[in-house]
Amino acid sequence: MNAKTPKEIRCLITAGPTREYLDPIRFISNSSSGKMGYALAEAALNLGWIVDLVSGPVSLNPLKKVELHKVVSAEEMYETCENLFDQCDIFIMVAAVADYRPKEKLTQKMKKKATSLTVEFIPILDIVKELASRRKSQVVVCFAAETENLEENARGKLEKKGVDWIVANDVSRSNVGMEADENSVMILGAKGECWDFGPAKKDVVAEYILEKIRGSVEKPNF
Repeated sequence: MNAKTPKEIRCLITAGPTREYLDPIRFISNSSSGKMGYALAEAALNLGWIVDLVSGPVSLNPLKKVELHKVVSAEEMYETCENLFDQCDIFIMVAAVADYRPKEKLTQKMKKKATSLTVEFIPILDIVKELASRRKSQVVVCFAAETENLEENARGKLEKKGVDWIVANDVSRSNVGMEADENSVMILGAKGECWDFGPAKKDVVAEYILEKIRGSVEKPNF
């Protein structure tokens, strides 16, 4: 029985927002900056792990020694993660993926009208739930941005998505969360674990998160 060494750990992380286009120039998205995902990628590198980073559109500089996979839409993010999932040991879904996309994407710019506009949206596949359902030995972690009932909503998602860990943060607070440089998180585990941390700089939060969950990744091989 040999413990897995850090250099044998492959970590797959997603970061940033996705964009779902209405026409060639207009899209729906969210305010995710990608800072938390990039901070986790750097923290994983510092542990000696091999890191694949699947990033939506962000203005952050690429990290050295990280294999960066740039995507735009939720569909592109899913396809990229699906291709990388089987070879990873831990999957950390930090990205703020759109829940819906326009049913139809126009090929030409939508013209402004004097009347109201109605757009039909259809659900997008839940990436982390889909990949967690087919995992073999991978540890799966997801993030939950909430504006109310933080622990209750996060525990519901933990069970619904079938993940091992969920990291929840209250984005209703202006000083922490998506665009801020700091974060305050609650880490919940499938075995009943619960830790609160922050507010603190996102790189410090990232180190704390990995310190708490790394034991479930660097586990013995039989």
